[in-house]
Amino acid sequence: MKLVIANKAYSSWSLRPWILLRHFAIPFEEEVIALYKPDTAARIADYSGAGRVPILIDGEATVWESLAIVEHVAERCPALAIWPRETLARSHARSAATEMHAGFTALRSRCPMNIRRAPAAIAIDAAVQRDVDRLVGLWREARRRFGAGGPFLYGAFSATDAMFAPVVNRLHAYDIVVPEDVRAYMDAVMALPAWRDWEAGARAEPWYEPRYDDVA
Repeated sequence: MKLVIANKAYSSWSLRPWILLRHFAIPFEEEVIALYKPDTAARIADYSGAGRVPILIDGEATVWESLAIVEHVAERCPALAIWPRETLARSHARSAATEMHAGFTALRSRCPMNIRRAPAAIAIDAAVQRDVDRLVGLWREARRRFGAGGPFLYGAFSATDAMFAPVVNRLHAYDIVVPEDVRAYMDAVMALPAWRDWEAGARAEPWYEPRYDDVA
């Protein structure tokens, strides 16, 4: 498999399938296409007419959009518990992942992902706080109902944790106050070797983008 991604410092959608593949030790090569460069659009268009990353190339299959990539990988690797094995937990996990894919727009807009940002609070409005409150409620529900087997939303790390990984960074990087149990979940995600690998890659990148690096 080959995964085409954007800057590791900023690309939340790229992080999702990347951390999943790395955590589950699924072999892949990566290509990084830096955002907002003169050749960015043309390089992405070489792989997909959608004009966005991430893009997974798997033999003759080209898969774009993070959640579609997650589902493709789950089908290709059925021996791995990419989604929870138990039916109720799996249904909940898919619902939560899809809500992430389509929602939390206020938080995503005000607090863009920046893996390199030192935690620093910014002013957030009521819409962002509503998104945070929903995250807290959703994560607590998953942990309460299905999380007894480990520190992640459904016990073991799964596709839903991968989908929420950029949100973990947002809450951390913008020093947003969350309850202790939610912080413990965030710490578990950030302690993953796959997270550390992505973070190291982000810190090694030379690119600087004010729209991400100068948020205040």
